[in-house]
Amino acid sequence: MKHIYSITGMTCNGCRSHVEKTLQEVDGVEKAEVSLENKQAEITMEKHIQLEVFQQALKDHGGNYEIHTPDNFSKDNLMTHTYAVAGMTCNGCRSHVEKILQEVEGVEEAHVDLEKAEAEIKMKSHIPLKTFQKALQDDGDHYQIYKQGEKPDASSVKEEKPKGKGTGTFYCPMHCEGDKTYDQPGDCPVCGMDLVEEVSLNSGGEKYTCPMHPEIIEDEPGDCPICGMDLVPMEADVSAEKKSYQKLLRKFKIAVAFTLPIFLIAMSDMIPNNPLYDVLELKYWNWVQFALSLPVVFYATWMFFERAWRSVKFWNLNMFTLIGIGSGVAWSFSVFGLLFPDFFPAQFKSDAGTVHIYFEAATVILTLVLLGQLLEARAHSRTNSAIKALLKLAPNKATRLVNGKEEVIATDKIVVGDLLRVKPGDKIPVDGVIEKGETSIDESMITGEPIPVDKVEGDKITSGTINGNQTFTMKAEKVGDETLLSQIIKMVNDASRSQAPIQKLADRISGYFVPIVVFISLLTFAIWAIYGPDPAYVYAFINAIAVLIIACPCALGLATPMSVMVGVGKGAQNGVLIKNAEALEQMDDIDTLIIDKTGTITEGKPSVEKVVSVGNNSSEEKAIKQIASVNSLSEHPLAQATVKYAEEKNIEISEASNFKSVTGKGVTANLEGNSIAIGNDKLMQQINAPISEELQKQISEEQKLGKTVSYLAVDAIITGYVTITDPIKKTSKKAIQNLMDAGVEVYMLTGDNENTAKAVADELHLSGFKAGLLPQDKLSEVKRLQAEGKKVAMAGDGINDAPALAQSNVGIAMGTGTDVAIESAKITLVKGDLHGVVKAKKLSNKVMRNIKQNLFFALIYNSVGVPIAAGVLYPFFGLLLSPMIAALAMSFSSVSVIANALRLKNSDLD
Repeated sequence: MKHIYSITGMTCNGCRSHVEKTLQEVDGVEKAEVSLENKQAEITMEKHIQLEVFQQALKDHGGNYEIHTPDNFSKDNLMTHTYAVAGMTCNGCRSHVEKILQEVEGVEEAHVDLEKAEAEIKMKSHIPLKTFQKALQDDGDHYQIYKQGEKPDASSVKEEKPKGKGTGTFYCPMHCEGDKTYDQPGDCPVCGMDLVEEVSLNSGGEKYTCPMHPEIIEDEPGDCPICGMDLVPMEADVSAEKKSYQKLLRKFKIAVAFTLPIFLIAMSDMIPNNPLYDVLELKYWNWVQFALSLPVVFYATWMFFERAWRSVKFWNLNMFTLIGIGSGVAWSFSVFGLLFPDFFPAQFKSDAGTVHIYFEAATVILTLVLLGQLLEARAHSRTNSAIKALLKLAPNKATRLVNGKEEVIATDKIVVGDLLRVKPGDKIPVDGVIEKGETSIDESMITGEPIPVDKVEGDKITSGTINGNQTFTMKAEKVGDETLLSQIIKMVNDASRSQAPIQKLADRISGYFVPIVVFISLLTFAIWAIYGPDPAYVYAFINAIAVLIIACPCALGLATPMSVMVGVGKGAQNGVLIKNAEALEQMDDIDTLIIDKTGTITEGKPSVEKVVSVGNNSSEEKAIKQIASVNSLSEHPLAQATVKYAEEKNIEISEASNFKSVTGKGVTANLEGNSIAIGNDKLMQQINAPISEELQKQISEEQKLGKTVSYLAVDAIITGYVTITDPIKKTSKKAIQNLMDAGVEVYMLTGDNENTAKAVADELHLSGFKAGLLPQDKLSEVKRLQAEGKKVAMAGDGINDAPALAQSNVGIAMGTGTDVAIESAKITLVKGDLHGVVKAKKLSNKVMRNIKQNLFFALIYNSVGVPIAAGVLYPFFGLLLSPMIAALAMSFSSVSVIANALRLKNSDLD
């Protein structure tokens, strides 16, 4: 924070320097700058320091100078405090916080920066931080303000509620506030749309209750402890989504019940010798319409007016602003005409002397908008159907083995290390490994691949996949939120709420949309009132309302998020996990793909072909023992292959010490008094172990066959080498060809040697390759290609790929790889197969095309609809658009956008 003070008593630069030094030495002052010319001191401090402290400091140093608040305070020399602000997610939040802070008494100026999450407040005298905190708290406690460098008080941060069905995390389907969520259902404070509930795997399992004593709730079936009756399963909680739909349906039925008779009364004027007038005069029928309209306006559709009021109050103008103005004006005009008919000129009156009323227009408009909301609520439930389908994969129960006996438990009771029995046709309850038995497992719901996968002892299995026709025992390794299925659902939820860059275009348009429509409506009224035929004011009034009603910013706002939500879900069903919407958009522009070799192109399941000893001081068995003993401390797939080879040969593995992994080169350790090094030629050069020409030639021949060779050096003397093969995945060649046919250049960057890399590159007909690269080399290569203007995607599975994955435009992690690689990537392929990159590219292309279709439809709809509603066709064809027809068109426009997005569910990504 900065404060500006006046200084008196200075006469020369020496005085200035002395004052500056004195103020600088005050505890808590970060910086002090004194101006002799302006006779001012600008002091930057960690926290507010009382003026008296500075006055005492100057007094203690001679008392020749005085410091005080400037007498002629102007906006240029106000004291400035900078605070951190939490809770803001969009520009609407920023302006709202800025407005609240600006209204605090004593504040001269307040500027809030969304990007920096900071508020810079200028004031004449110091205002305590608690004053600003209380102002934000009184507004609803959505935002927190606190000192920079500190975290908000625990008491001011709302505790995050558990996510899921019935417990509720809610978000706006139009993502007006980015990824901001709410813990209760309601309306979006920006656009007014109904908040949507996020689904979660943590449903808590099935519960049981007594039909006679509902207060008894148990996790397992059994007897009621009170009456002894069998406990029965509890009915599942109705989701907030369904509750919202049912509430809207109930209100819609009421709206229709009262609107229909209003409509029939109004339309009866078209019948010759209207029979209704034989029952009552027109003025009494008008009162009947008024009475019937009350339940529609003040109950069934009152929420629209509440949303419209909030939109104006906080200046977040949206669809409900237009609906509220249009229908509200029509209804209010009718009431006024009913109560004060003599106020209006003759052209507003019927032959019977009553004012033309528009209760039918107002109620029909509101009822049709309600119908649109109802259809949207129903359509929304289908957009996240992919997540719901994933949720159904998770079983509620599992069979646990305890001391050899089976017990049925809820899946949320499983802990790591539990032994579970999985029977034919059962769903795998958690992630784990097969302890005993073998089977085939249908993983199509996770990977999108229809062919069951054979599993044997030691193989990993995933929750939600379906067992074949054999029983086996498994050990739980990941439970609850740690399972792959839970991680997939979380990633899909997060990605569905994220914003694609293309949405910024819609947001910019939406920001000007409502004011422009209101201006067009007023202009329409003016033109018709001046130039329109009689009754000119009636035409002007009707057409102005039609303009307000037909405009639909909602369709524009829904265009991107609906497609993203459906697309992300479709990807998850096909084993393509999208971290955020930005990645989905960027993937469509990718023209260059960089891939690693091991685990990406190849199976990632290497096996030792042979171990060769070199020289007289070594034997094959000794070389195997040395290689396996050191590699037993490494998690690298190549290292594990050598350990497995030693076990198959029944060779004893000794304990090594001082193990070190040399990134991109190999490993070193001490074993039985010797210094052991296992790795490539770069590692041999590093430890000064010479390689003979004969050995180099021998190994080169192996590498040209696509094999990986690691040297073994004992005390800097090469005593052998190990040849490892890692077959190319069957799908790699076809996937690479498909990508290159789509215009994507494919390059391989590998830490392996030149000969092995060339053999693989030639077999796959790659665009190019580079071998012997360290992690920083891969990173540099990505930067080089980007500097050439290429849009680069990087696919890898290891820690050494993480820097390049993070640097690339789109990082693609193989799901079979390390957590570091997956964390660094924007897209994860569950199966760890390059065919997944093809799927990701197709998905991105389809989603972006769908978004552009939605935006085009929304823009064209509004561009054509608003002028027609204004009456541009009347001079040529005599056509005018009824506000009721405008309401019907508006209601179905957003539904059409959602329906188009739902087409993505049927996309073929193979």
